[in-house]
Amino acid sequence: MRAPGGTRRGTREAGMTTEEGHCGDQGATLHAVSSAVLAVTRHLSVHEVLQVIVRAAAQLLDARYAALGVPDDEGSFAEFVVEGVSDEEWERIGPLPRQHGMLAAMLHGDTPKRLRDIRREPEFEGWPVAHPVLKDFLGVPIRDGDDVLGIVFLANKRSPGGFTQDDEDLLTLFAAHAAIAMANARLYEHNRELTVVAERTRLAQELHDAVAQKLFSLRLTARTASALAERDPVRTVRELEQVERLAAEALAELRAVIFELRPADLADGLVASLRKHIEVLDRAHETAVRFTAEGADVLPDEHEKVAYRIAQEALYNALRHAGASAVDVSLTIDGGQVVLEVADDGSGFDLTERGQANGDAQGGLGLASMRDRACSIGGALTIDAAPGEGTTVRLEVPL
Repeated sequence: MRAPGGTRRGTREAGMTTEEGHCGDQGATLHAVSSAVLAVTRHLSVHEVLQVIVRAAAQLLDARYAALGVPDDEGSFAEFVVEGVSDEEWERIGPLPRQHGMLAAMLHGDTPKRLRDIRREPEFEGWPVAHPVLKDFLGVPIRDGDDVLGIVFLANKRSPGGFTQDDEDLLTLFAAHAAIAMANARLYEHNRELTVVAERTRLAQELHDAVAQKLFSLRLTARTASALAERDPVRTVRELEQVERLAAEALAELRAVIFELRPADLADGLVASLRKHIEVLDRAHETAVRFTAEGADVLPDEHEKVAYRIAQEALYNALRHAGASAVDVSLTIDGGQVVLEVADDGSGFDLTERGQANGDAQGGLGLASMRDRACSIGGALTIDAAPGEGTTVRLEVPL
């Protein structure tokens, strides 16, 4: 049950307890499965989903050991996560398992395997000497149609008697839900990659539109000043002043685009990272940019990244398009949710004219991108704007 990259056992998921796995009737069993499925679907990255599936399966069926393997195309596993193995055992077990023996039989089989003693099976081979001793065994393929996404298996049920038919039915049901969660996580990661590509394309366009055009104007103005240098010194001075102004504007535009291209460093948490980002913007622009925060960092890492990017986009709009004299950013906890607001006193705009009534941001100023980001973490984004009255972007993310 060796996992790649030093994968370790996770902490117990909120709402999932060992007692929930000891279901005495159908209602309790369904409640336990529901809790496990909800725990899985709260996570968006594939690796997080796999970890929670393994942990929830072990708790549901009261197994000492659990593992989940996702096969690759080279006879090994792209992911292999486990539950119930100590750090010392990790070191002694050795390299990743290959697709052989019982693992291969499960990957290529169509039915679950429930065994009284896996050691007596002909497929039981190739297990490391330092591997924990396995006896009773229950394995189920995780399928998406005809495709096998992975295998989840349990060993050494804590209560006497080994795994039962009810256990097999329960794990099969859970594996079906796990397949949906894994597919959704993969789609999320793919969409996130597409978002990154779209963001880079937008920034490249900004670089071309803003900086390249100013540099072109600067070149023409410098050429004009050169031609006038001998016969009209006074006008030459004016042209050179224009060159200086255009150069300063081009430099400011270039710095802004480069700053946006820098990856978000949230190692210190969302609050500290936003504060640092806003301090830099406040120094770089004539607009006053202020930040207030109430409460500590409470969001998962992926949610923090999304909130940070939305704040970046809203600040970009306020500083580059709104002509604001001040922008206020706040981060608060209100009624079980984190609320991020970016409010400016700039020119504002007419939401209805943009086809964005009720904050339904469909285009322009990156509002559609912000809305999509908010939806990806289960949040809600609203835009409050009116001509001459500024703009407020509000993100609400449930805790």
